[in-house]
Amino acid sequence: MRIIFMGTPEFAVPTLQALVDAAHEVVCVYTQPPRPGGRRGRELTPSPVQSRAEDLGIEVRHPTSLKSAEEQARFADLEADVAIVAAYGLILPQAVLDAPKHGCLNVHASILPKWRGAAPIHRAIMAGDPVTGVTIMQMEAGLDTGPMLAFARTPVEDKTTGELTEELAEIGAQLMVGTLIDLAALHPLEQDDDKATYAAKIDKSEARIDWSRPADEVVRHIHGLSPFPGAWFELDGERVKVLRAERVEGAGAAPGEVLDERMTITCGEGAIRPLKLQRAGKPRMDTETFLRGRAVSAGTVLP
Repeated sequence: MRIIFMGTPEFAVPTLQALVDAAHEVVCVYTQPPRPGGRRGRELTPSPVQSRAEDLGIEVRHPTSLKSAEEQARFADLEADVAIVAAYGLILPQAVLDAPKHGCLNVHASILPKWRGAAPIHRAIMAGDPVTGVTIMQMEAGLDTGPMLAFARTPVEDKTTGELTEELAEIGAQLMVGTLIDLAALHPLEQDDDKATYAAKIDKSEARIDWSRPADEVVRHIHGLSPFPGAWFELDGERVKVLRAERVEGAGAAPGEVLDERMTITCGEGAIRPLKLQRAGKPRMDTETFLRGRAVSAGTVLP
């Protein structure tokens, strides 16, 4: 098929590669413009999708908006059979949605209608969902409201958002390739709006760890925000991120109390033990390595 691909982060790269590997003709890639990056934030860094598209020799476009008649005409002139969208980052106007012969198909990282919106993987982990997955849907003007064409599920277990994102990216890539093979035979399933939930974008203000919450919730909070933005606590005025943790038995006089030399920390119910931590400007490290460089004595109460 003649395809326009629209995506930006690492999550979208496997789908682009899978389409090329399946011998589809990807005529153009749309992605977000390069952003300031590099060690000092002065160099413009292309998105992961742009980098892969350039490696594959595919034309790349990165308009800041698709609202103008000129941009919409450029899109339509590509005469695509379908547009494939994976975490692109721009709203698609109706003229763009209607331009390809088979419209626009989206790779969404949840089992819709649950977790419509910007952060479905984070929210699924933080909510304690036992299972999540990927939905291929026909895009329409609403936010992730379109008819569904295919699903694939996977257990959440104790995965972090980073780990689950990698897994769902690969699942979504293969699911999209299979969907295109069967496209003519598929019967779109309308979403039940009454069962919809919304995955709001993660705000950095959510990242501070609240030790008064039950340990299970604290672990889910940590894993849901790992690796970005990273759940954190304060230690002598310094922010320390916890990137992985486990629930353990333990109780102290107050939430946030460190119970032992392994840095077991009391929660509102039960306790957690950090497994991976990161100080500002430092690489991530296991707890033993962290404590060698920054001792935390039993009885310390973390705010």
